[in-house]
Formats: sequence, structure tokens, C-alpha cells
Amino acid sequence: MKIALDPHMIRHLPIPKMVDMVAEMGYEYIELSPRDDFMPFYKYPRVDKARIKELKKALSDTGVKLSSILPMQHWAGPNEEDRQSAVHNWKRAIEIAVELDVNLMNSEFTGQNDMPYKCEQMFVKSMDELIPHFEREGINLNIQAHPFDFIENNNEAVEMIRAFDKDWLGYFYSVPHTFFYDDGKGDIATMLDYAGDKLRHINIADTFNHKASSCLRYVVNPPGVHATVHQHLDIGKGDINWDMLFSKLREIKFDGIVTSAVFGEEHRAEDSSRFMLDRITDELVNYK
Repeated sequence: MKIALDPHMIRHLPIPKMVDMVAEMGYEYIELSPRDDFMPFYKYPRVDKARIKELKKALSDTGVKLSSILPMQHWAGPNEEDRQSAVHNWKRAIEIAVELDVNLMNSEFTGQNDMPYKCEQMFVKSMDELIPHFEREGINLNIQAHPFDFIENNNEAVEMIRAFDKDWLGYFYSVPHTFFYDDGKGDIATMLDYAGDKLRHINIADTFNHKASSCLRYVVNPPGVHATVHQHLDIGKGDINWDMLFSKLREIKFDGIVTSAVFGEEHRAEDSSRFMLDRITDELVNYK
């Protein structure tokens, strides 16, 4: 099992300093999520050979490795021109993964939850165009459902991934999205069992149950506005049943990637990241 850090909370640091800090905090792996000077959200990558060399040197100097990179593109968006741009950007991102000697990429379904039929068509079209590129370069891909994606439900996400029948295509379970995945029940064990052998990656952070208190855990105005809300907090600050999660991962002997993905603690990013590493290690490596 690999324990990685999503360094989103320290993305303001230059790449070498970011890698240094990750090493100082005790992590062996980085899941490189979007950052403006590398692969921005929904835009063409900002990477040249010099920047790739800079990152590889920083990794070599510290001994930290990339577990994966996480491009975000509107490859399932309802607009065809945007979809074509997203596919073009994905092809460049795959080239970057090869140059970085990384064989795993992670992403989200994207699209819109109010246009699921159209977005599924676009997603399948994009996958059909990109599958040859993933296979030619030997790149694995894990996909997570996200609040507001055209797929938000755990079981539907797993079935969509299975539909392509590719061994290299896996499911990425994001714990802070749990209450979207099963409509507020939070039954993580059942959902992980459903994912079965497609479960390859776990994102770790806490969140509140937006369905709690008669769906009035969050009050938005005007009532009925089309929005999704969730958090990425330290373990213990939300409503996730952590005993259930960790016991299930131990039961199934999960051997994929576990990423600390806290975003809501930038004011104490270092303390948060150290706490998360210690807790994950205690539960999944040192547990007796």
C-alpha cells in the first residue's frame, strides 16, 4: 500500500519547495493534483521540459515519488467544443505522465448532474478517443465520482467503469464524497464491497452529511438552488464513520493507494498533513 499526500494546501510553494515540505512531513508519495504552474484545472497543461526536469530533480533529491497525477478536464461536459478541447488536453497530460515515468493517472467523471444522459454520451465518446492513448503508453486510470458530476452514486460509478471492461481502468473512492455516493446513508463498507476488484485508490478526508437533519444541515438561499456542498477536513471533524472505513480496508487487505486529501485546513496545512499521515499509518500499517 502507498500512502500519498495531495499537496493542494501547499500548492502556492514552488515545486522544489513543495516536494521538500512533503518529504519533511514524512510522506513517501505525492499525488500531484492540479496547480496553476503545472496542470491547471480544466486548462491546457503549463509544463515544459525544464519544469519536468525541475520536478524530477526535486523528487530524486528527496526520495519522494509520484504515486499518480490528477488531471481535471471537462471531458464529459455537454458542450462538444469544450469536450474536444478536454480530450486534446488529456493527450498532453498523458505525454507528461510518460515523461515523469508515472504509470497512473486519476480524475473525475465531471459533466453535470442535471444533464446525466448527455454527459454520459460525451464521456463515452471521450473515452473511446483516449483509450488507445492510455493503452499505447501503458497508463492506468482511476476515476472518482464527485458531487455535481453526471454520476454521483457509488454503484453507478463502479458500473460505468466496468462497462469499458479494461483491467487498467479502476475506481477511486473519495471518502469526503461518501454521503453523495449512497444518498446520505454513509454505509462505506457496503459500497467498498460493491466496488470489489475495481477499488484501486482511496481519498481520505472528513466531511459532514449534507442529508442530515431533514436535509437542513446546510441552509441555502434561495431555497432549492442547484448546488452541491461537501468538505475535505481532518479525520474526526465530520460525520464519516472512520471505524467502519478502516476496519473494512483492513478486512479486504487493501493494497492500493491511500491519499490524504484535506483541503480545508490551509491555515495549519503542515500540522494537518502530519496528523493525517500518523492516523492513516496507525490504522492501516501499524494496527494490531
